[in-house]
Amino acid sequence: MKNKTILVTGGASGIGAAIVRKFAEEKSTVYFIDTNKEAASQITEELQKSGYEVHFLFGDITNLTVVKELIEKIPGKLDVLINNAGISHIGNVENTSEDDFEKIFQVNVKGIFNCTKAALDRLITGGGGSILNMCSVAASIGIPDRFAYSMSKGAALSMTLSIARDYVDKNIRCNCISPGRVHTPFVDGFLSKNYPGKEKEMFEKLAATQPIGRMGSPEEIAQLAYFISSDSGSFITGANYTIDGGFMGLKM
Repeated sequence: MKNKTILVTGGASGIGAAIVRKFAEEKSTVYFIDTNKEAASQITEELQKSGYEVHFLFGDITNLTVVKELIEKIPGKLDVLINNAGISHIGNVENTSEDDFEKIFQVNVKGIFNCTKAALDRLITGGGGSILNMCSVAASIGIPDRFAYSMSKGAALSMTLSIARDYVDKNIRCNCISPGRVHTPFVDGFLSKNYPGKEKEMFEKLAATQPIGRMGSPEEIAQLAYFISSDSGSFITGANYTIDGGFMGLKM
């Protein structure tokens, strides 16, 4: 992926930051969109000081006009789009508010639509490329109290398959990754908010839901994202890769 140009959404923290770092270390030119200026500036400064080509684009992916303007700032050919940005929500259909449902939809579903729609022409005119969407095991299996989140990830999976089918003749590959539980700052924040004083106990409980006995790391997800998006994954399209410590395949 040396000298190729990558666009990542939600690249300021967690899985997104690990993806930005992985591609930068492989000598790609990386642009990432985020709304967290502080975290984004920190990772950008850190990687630039190490000699990597990383550029932060501040903007809201739920606004198509904004996304188009941000992508216009990227010079030359665009090779890879990684739709990573997303938010979570806890609740079933009864206790999910209309506002929460709409917020999840705007970021997790419309965000993928906006970024893909805005980037497609650049990918096509450049001779093709890869689109990778961040999905979840929640798209394929019922998880308690994840109604709105599961809805959004089901949409991400369906959009992936549709885009792959519609643009295969344009040399566009489209795939998605479905992680299980991954240890990110979101997990730590969730535990401290909902289980004060019991963070360690609950962390171990959540980790144990993966048959492998632990949560994944953002770096492990980034490694898979890199492989699928690189030339090594050139025969892969319309695929959903689970990376979940055996959650889907070994669950009893």
